[in-house]
Amino acid sequence: MKEWAKPFYKSKSWQDCRDAYFIFRHGLCERCGGPGLIVHHRIYLTPQNINDPNVSLNWENLELVCATCHQHEHFESDAMAEGLCFDEFGNLVRKEYEE
Repeated sequence: MKEWAKPFYKSKSWQDCRDAYFIFRHGLCERCGGPGLIVHHRIYLTPQNINDPNVSLNWENLELVCATCHQHEHFESDAMAEGLCFDEFGNLVRKEYEE
């Protein structure tokens, strides 16, 4: 997580919004129907818009996705080439390769 985003993602406003949206979507990924894990912002958050609740807390800008769909959204081409992926908690980590 980027440093400028940490205060927002740790805020009660975001946590309440995220939890309510998760329940509203019945915990299912809106793309593949599997178990949802990450409440994703369709319009990516930036330092310029993160404090605008019309962007950061607006349910029309949210989407519940599984880790795989979230990974495809953000890192299908660039990060995957660099050996990065999301773990089960949505954190970006180095991909572990089986030998």
